[in-house]
Amino acid sequence: MEKLIVDYTASAVNTGGRRGHVKTDDGLIDLDVAMPKEIGGEGGKTNPEQLFAAGYAACFGGALASAAGKTSLRDSEIKVNAHLGHYGPSSFGIAVDIFVKIPHAESLEAAQKIVDAAHESCPYSKATRGNIEVNVKAV
Repeated sequence: MEKLIVDYTASAVNTGGRRGHVKTDDGLIDLDVAMPKEIGGEGGKTNPEQLFAAGYAACFGGALASAAGKTSLRDSEIKVNAHLGHYGPSSFGIAVDIFVKIPHAESLEAAQKIVDAAHESCPYSKATRGNIEVNVKAV
């Protein structure tokens, strides 16, 4: 594997796991986390899956801008659904669906080509490739 040349490092600390607190070293993220009600938690606070979805969406947006070429991304939107699930008892995992709307693309097929190129270059996509199911679709 090729050695990464580090340009930036984000640092966050968690205490208390899924029912605790996360804070970045610069204090820009400083919040309590909770398990979603759907999996037996109290809800009412953000959770790791939401943070992952938000990060992936923003990162994918940067890759999309790089891949778009002359296609305007005005009014474009990236929606990331991060799914928490399991493969059996005590075997948890996540899957991701990414839906990308590019209203100014020539066609849905042209939009899909841009989305596929973004998926190839996005650091989150690279990190998850071969590890989790990621579905990417222009809509």
